Amino acid sequence: MHHARIPFYLLAVAFLVLMSACTPQVLAQAARPGATVFEGARLITGDGSAPIENSAFVVAGNTFTQVGRGGEVRVPAGAAHVDLTGKTVMPALVDMHGHIGYQDIVKGTMSKSFYTRENLIDHLQRLAYSGVSAIVSIADLEDRSDLHGGRTNWGDVPLRVRMEVIPNAALFRTAGVGIAWPGSGPQGDPSRVDVPYPVSTVEEARKAVDDYVRMKPEFVKIWVDDRGGTKKTLTPALYRAIIEEAHKFNVPVAAHNVTLADAKELIRAGDEGWLHVPVRGGDAADDEVVALVKQRVANNNRPNMWMTPALITAWMDTQGGGKRPAWLDDPLLQALYSPEQIEEDWGAPLAKRTPKEVETARKDFQLQASNAMKLRAAGIRVVSGTDTGQNRFWIGYFNHLDLESMWRWG
Repeated sequence: MHHARIPFYLLAVAFLVLMSACTPQVLAQAARPGATVFEGARLITGDGSAPIENSAFVVAGNTFTQVGRGGEVRVPAGAAHVDLTGKTVMPALVDMHGHIGYQDIVKGTMSKSFYTRENLIDHLQRLAYSGVSAIVSIADLEDRSDLHGGRTNWGDVPLRVRMEVIPNAALFRTAGVGIAWPGSGPQGDPSRVDVPYPVSTVEEARKAVDDYVRMKPEFVKIWVDDRGGTKKTLTPALYRAIIEEAHKFNVPVAAHNVTLADAKELIRAGDEGWLHVPVRGGDAADDEVVALVKQRVANNNRPNMWMTPALITAWMDTQGGGKRPAWLDDPLLQALYSPEQIEEDWGAPLAKRTPKEVETARKDFQLQASNAMKLRAAGIRVVSGTDTGQNRFWIGYFNHLDLESMWRWG
């Protein structure tokens, strides 16, 4: 499957099947015309009610017509039957933090030249195959002002794809190109480093927002990260100007930041979202930052705050040390990526980790998890988001590891 475009057969329009991959026979049954009854699964409906053990649900066309316990639903005459015993069924996932479109998955490389409609759709289909119904992608390749009278002329592929409902593909939304201090935005592969608006003055920051909002992004993304002291980053004066200008257009702002000090200033400035835990990098969330969140909620001052903790890789780093994680051999992962890529990306690196490195990773994971739980209790909602799309950040499968990591941190 990883060597060519995936033939995507979704079990049902809005649901994700977990625990084991469906067999070709099951998929063929589900593809028949008319009604289909799915039986035996543990069903999580998503409305807050308790899971339904030994469930049955009927799908006719694109509609769930009945949901209940096995033996309690009326099965239409002639309906196909699919046995899901041993599996869990839940609503499809939504990913609020992706970076898709740039990667050639087969080759494991990234480039602006790969950012085509065809490649973007391939990524969206892989997400749908993995049970992801929609994604918000960030630092997408979209034409923007260069802030000096010219344009980047990067095209409008993301803006066009977000208007489409593509068969067997996740819905696509974009948070645009983002804003960062020159060179301190997306790191890793150089293909994305220059994508955000590069701003170093308040005037540039406001000018960038004024151009940015024309893309009608889901939110304005900013990077507030000095990359361990190796780069300059947006100052409080700059990100306050960005947030103030974006709010003039009623567009929310979401930040990638690291330090406790910046988290406090961003909360005071009215930032609504955080990509990653708002306090990390060895800092611990203190009483003041918790009080600032509670104050925003109590005062109804842009109270709808959220974060995508994206503690997947932090949790994955706690593995290894002589033990092979079971998820490396998951059939779903192996359907999406080649054995060689799986080993190169995570298998071999984890196998080389020493017990001391694993213990250091465990402590970092626990601190970030503690910070996330404190801020969640204060009023920042936890939303699924994986940082997927970069090399080693597996498209589709990271959404399953995100669930695992959230369970691990409570």
